[in-house]
Parts: sequence; C-alpha cells; structure tokens
Amino acid sequence: MHSIEEKRVYGDREGAIEAYVSSSIGVVRVRVADDTVGEFGLCDRCTARDIAAADGVVAIATDEDVRLLSLPDERDESSGETVVETGFGPAVAVGADDTGLLAASPDGEVARLEGGVPSDNGDWVPLESDGVATVRAIDGDLVGTDSGVYRVHEDGLDHAGLTDVRDVSAAGVPLAATADGLYKLGNGWMKVLEGDFETVAADPQTEPGRLARAHAVSGATVYAYSEDGWQEYDRSSASIVGIGYGQTCYAVTERGTFLSATPDDDNGQWRSRTIGVGDVTGLAIPRY
Repeated sequence: MHSIEEKRVYGDREGAIEAYVSSSIGVVRVRVADDTVGEFGLCDRCTARDIAAADGVVAIATDEDVRLLSLPDERDESSGETVVETGFGPAVAVGADDTGLLAASPDGEVARLEGGVPSDNGDWVPLESDGVATVRAIDGDLVGTDSGVYRVHEDGLDHAGLTDVRDVSAAGVPLAATADGLYKLGNGWMKVLEGDFETVAADPQTEPGRLARAHAVSGATVYAYSEDGWQEYDRSSASIVGIGYGQTCYAVTERGTFLSATPDDDNGQWRSRTIGVGDVTGLAIPRY
C-alpha cells in the first residue's frame, strides 16, 4: 500500500508519530512527522466500526469483537505490534476514560474492560446492560447516543442531556456534535454553533476546564477553535469522519484521504495523501 518513494519521504526524520485509521477492510497505520505523511500500510484486517487510543494499545470495534492492537515498546527494539481478542462480541464504538477501556454493542450495551490491558482474558463489566439506544461515539467519560449524552460513573451511566448526538469530545471542555448544533458543557449544555454537526474533537493534552486546539465538522465546513473562539477553518469536498492531534491537527475523510493541517501555508489549509482505503470510520493517535 506504499511505495519506495513514500518511504524515502520519511527518511530519518525525528518526531514521527503513528496514526491509525479504521475502515471497512481493516486498520491502516500512517506515519507522520509534523505535516508530512510518510509510509502507510494495513496492520490489521477486519471490518472496523470505530477506533480509539489508550495507554499502550489501540482499541478497535469490529463486527466480531473488540480487538486490541498492542503498540511496540520504544525501549525494546525487538517488540512489535500484536492483536488480541477481548471476548466483548460485536461492537459499534470504543473509547477510554481514566479507568480503562469502554465499548458499546449494536443494541446499546456499554461495558468496561477490567484486568490487564492488553489482555485476552480480561472481564467486561456491564455499565448498562439494558441498552441506552444507539451508541454513536465514546470519548473519555462521555457516551454519545441518538437519545443524548450519557456520562460514565463508577458502576453505571447517567443521562446528561441533549438529543440526536453524533459525536462527543471529553478533553478540556466537554463538547457534543448534534443534529441541531455544536454544544459545550458549562452551566448545562450551551450551543456554540448552529448547524448539523457530525464530528468533533479536542486535543487530549488540553488542561481540564479550557480548550486549546479543537475542531468540529458540519457538512463540508470545518471549524477550528482558537483564542478568538470558533471560526470557519476550511471546506472539505469529502466528509471528515475522524480528527486527531500531534504536532499539528490531522483528519481523515470517509473516502480515505489523510489530511495534515497547514494553517500558515499560503497554498492551502491541508496537505493531503490518499491512503488506499474507503469506507473509513475513524482516526486514533496515541498520545504524542
């Protein structure tokens, strides 16, 4: 899936990180340094519905199970990626909070993985076994569903308001992308942008209670947050389904185009590279 020329683009550049893109044929690993995309290739073949990064692993929601892709140990050059099944069963969403991994099934059951991670013998402990409608996204302690946002507590879920939620972001200030606008959580949910929003994300390194880098997508319009508030950043001809952060902001479209933000480049707001897959469902970047 990559050429000799693409490998040479990378060379020995320092500061490289790896991004993981989920799609209908599997998970693609993409190496990036700043706004330069290097080599990429398929690292796990499956039907991936969602993807999330946690400490040392990338969790993948598939039609058959939640799979854990264990990342190489930088201190051990002989270590490599390994994939294990977890016994959850079919999943539509995965995420992680401060306690561990979370997953949701097609019928709305939400559970937490107890035990060592990565592990093929951990136990999934139900947080909601009766279902919470259709789960669309999990991030931190937020679960976004067609009936609103739920917040995870030690042994269950609490409904936290809103309806028709498409995506959630927990870092810094909680955000929710909904059918009628983009909301932030303050003294209740407050609408910050009008429109039909599908995707939202904030830099996971953000300090609690504030936003530093954050992006949201409504149709073809991409919004970015700065000290001046939310502003239109660019327009995309293809639907953006995942956003992540490293040295810059990264995004991926449903058609399989990987984007690196170049806000100071007079030639455009993104540098793009097609990574050879379609039906993309998400993007995960382990903490940089």
